[in-house]
Amino acid sequence: MKRIFSACVNSWRGFLWVARSEAAFRQEIAVLVLAFPAALFVAHELFLRLALIGVVLFVLIVELLNTVVEKLCDRLTTDHDVQIGRVKDIGSAAVGLSILLAAAVWIVAALRALRWV
Repeated sequence: MKRIFSACVNSWRGFLWVARSEAAFRQEIAVLVLAFPAALFVAHELFLRLALIGVVLFVLIVELLNTVVEKLCDRLTTDHDVQIGRVKDIGSAAVGLSILLAAAVWIVAALRALRWV
């Protein structure tokens, strides 16, 4: 039980640190907050509501992992390094793809709600 509690405390500390230090993460949190009530209007099925909120959570997860990669790269060197730049770009691409996925799911759900699909 102590290990589970410690893991929760560590996770919460990490979440708070990223929320305080990363503007992109704060913006994605704002989208998540808006996604909850929006999902109620866009979808009537519980599973679809979960999917709508889940894809936004997926963006947050990818953003967290991208932040980890960036912080580790910065820890290795602050000098310009082409390979580290590529690694950071790949992490950014992962975030971009997760946002595209989330947008696609929300668009399809909205079109379905409007009975256009």
